[in-house]
Amino acid sequence: MNQAEAQVRIAELREQLHTYNHNYYVLSQPSISDYDFDMLLNELITLEKKFPEFNDPNSPSQRVGSDINLEFNQVEHKYPMLSLGNTYSEEEIRDFENRIKKLIDGDVEYVCELKYDGTSISLTYQNGKLVQAVTRGDGVKGDDVTANVKTIRSVPLQLSGKGYPKEFEIRGEILMPFAVFNDLNEEREEIGEAPFANPRNAASGTLKMQNSSVVAKRKLDCYLYYLLGKEIPTRNHYSNLLAAKDWGFKIPANTAICKNIDEVIAFIKEWDENRDSLPVPVDGIVIKVNSLDMQEELGFTAKSPRWAISYKYKAERVSTKLEKVTYQVGRTGSITPVANLTAVLLAGTTVKRASLHNADIIQNLDLHENDTVYVEKGGEIIPKIVGVEISERSAEAQAIKYIEECPECGSNLVRKEGEANHYCPNDMGCPPQIKGKIEHFISRRAMDFDGLGEETIDLLFQKGLIKNIADLYSLTKEDIIPLERMGDKSAERILTSIENSKQVPYERVLYALGIRYVGITVAKKLAKAIPSIDKLAASTLEELIEVDEIGVKIAESIVEYFSGEYHQNLIAQLKEFGLQLERKIVENENASNTLEGLSIVISGSFSKFSRDELKEMIELHGGKNVSSISKKTSFLLAGEKVGPSKFEKVEKLGIGIKTEDEFLEMIGMHS
Repeated sequence: MNQAEAQVRIAELREQLHTYNHNYYVLSQPSISDYDFDMLLNELITLEKKFPEFNDPNSPSQRVGSDINLEFNQVEHKYPMLSLGNTYSEEEIRDFENRIKKLIDGDVEYVCELKYDGTSISLTYQNGKLVQAVTRGDGVKGDDVTANVKTIRSVPLQLSGKGYPKEFEIRGEILMPFAVFNDLNEEREEIGEAPFANPRNAASGTLKMQNSSVVAKRKLDCYLYYLLGKEIPTRNHYSNLLAAKDWGFKIPANTAICKNIDEVIAFIKEWDENRDSLPVPVDGIVIKVNSLDMQEELGFTAKSPRWAISYKYKAERVSTKLEKVTYQVGRTGSITPVANLTAVLLAGTTVKRASLHNADIIQNLDLHENDTVYVEKGGEIIPKIVGVEISERSAEAQAIKYIEECPECGSNLVRKEGEANHYCPNDMGCPPQIKGKIEHFISRRAMDFDGLGEETIDLLFQKGLIKNIADLYSLTKEDIIPLERMGDKSAERILTSIENSKQVPYERVLYALGIRYVGITVAKKLAKAIPSIDKLAASTLEELIEVDEIGVKIAESIVEYFSGEYHQNLIAQLKEFGLQLERKIVENENASNTLEGLSIVISGSFSKFSRDELKEMIELHGGKNVSSISKKTSFLLAGEKVGPSKFEKVEKLGIGIKTEDEFLEMIGMHS
């Protein structure tokens, strides 16, 4: 390669790697496998060394990708969080040892740790208490996510045992277990949102959420593996981990001491076979020199420690033919493109299909008809196309163009600004959407119909017996018995289930309606704050946003749902059939209407009652809990440590402030 060719290739590589870095660290939407990224980065580093005249201080080779989110406060790391060099072969592991042996005399002991596939975190403790949690960011500074990390149950807020330093840092990985990930994706699909591609993206996205109460519900986990500080217990990495375990930290149980590099390689091979049995994602092994004195002697390069390296397992990849792209229409009208493939064995299963997620993925892959494609399963839960073998593409092959019309009803597709997916707007006339809404309505967590499934719903729909959820309540035994695999007993079972569903409580009926973004948790919040369907339908966008945990996107979806004549008629039909469309208020002898018509914001910490208990008291006495201060707020119930911005806002709007004691006196609970 001559100088001119090198200049062009270096520019191409930098542009590609900048894009991939942004997708991975900022957007949490990786668009290339780790292995392919590392290969491109290694190619760039090699070319930059060979042609130093093209060096650039802003090259991707000179920095660690950043995951900084400007909505969080940035904190400078006391000790830089450097990245580890990656290896993919036994030879590279032995090269790592050879480099160490050139700098260190005597035997070297290693610690092998599983490389957890999550998002890095650094925790600072003072006097045994967690005071700060910071993401890796760009390695020099990261985001302060302390409030969110405090919701993770495996992170101790107060250390146990004794002997811990007055101040120290401990670093590790925030993870989302597979079981939690699967439940979360199921919930996202129920409310019409795109599922996360893998647990790493889900963990990263969760950690950057602005609402720590939502983070708490995501059930993140945290595994810790590195202690830093001036007064740490020993000069031995593994012993420090054992000490940290005694203080209450979750230290991985599968960490092992290896006396030589052969034991390291055996450890790598063992976990390559067994990592699929773990409850959290693992994509490799980290190898560290055990002695801290040796670590200090070995030191660091500009980007990485010389005393540690990671071995990354290659995600299993196969090539196969793209036969065609088809499009699925979901319950909410979301269009999902699917690659139909020539059957191929991948990670122990036969793969025939892979989701392409949205139009941008198809465009980024530059997919053409009959392309040879590479498919991976690796850390992904579902098969994913990660590349195309362009050299095998026919000159006559046409590029795959994303459809403009719904494949089921022919309606022109729409794509809202800021959203990745296209949607079919014909929610009242598109068959998959109608059937999907009915299937959602009868599901276990919604109305819980017994004896009805997708096949029966499809038959009822094809025969014109049901066109919406209300039609279920008009079904007769004579309608059901003629259906395939149905008889008298089956029909009676279904009709009994339909009748019993009229006693399903309001919050589940609300969830069952299938309003976009209204999952089971949001439905409960809405039902508690707005106790009838009529009041909900009449609520304005501003009133909905004042409900705890209801954002603009959810509020807009609710207003849109109830504004149309179709849904108004549907609700009227459900009322006639006797469904529970208002919340049953349980009588309480302490209840009153003292706070009726008042909207109250709670902030700070309280000495006599928890915030949740105070919220219950507000509702018990007829008041309304709201999450943000506005001119409609009646007063601020303020505890200790209320942020100055809240006080400034209530003063500006002329809103009153009440202490905990004043509030208790107001509702008759004198101190």
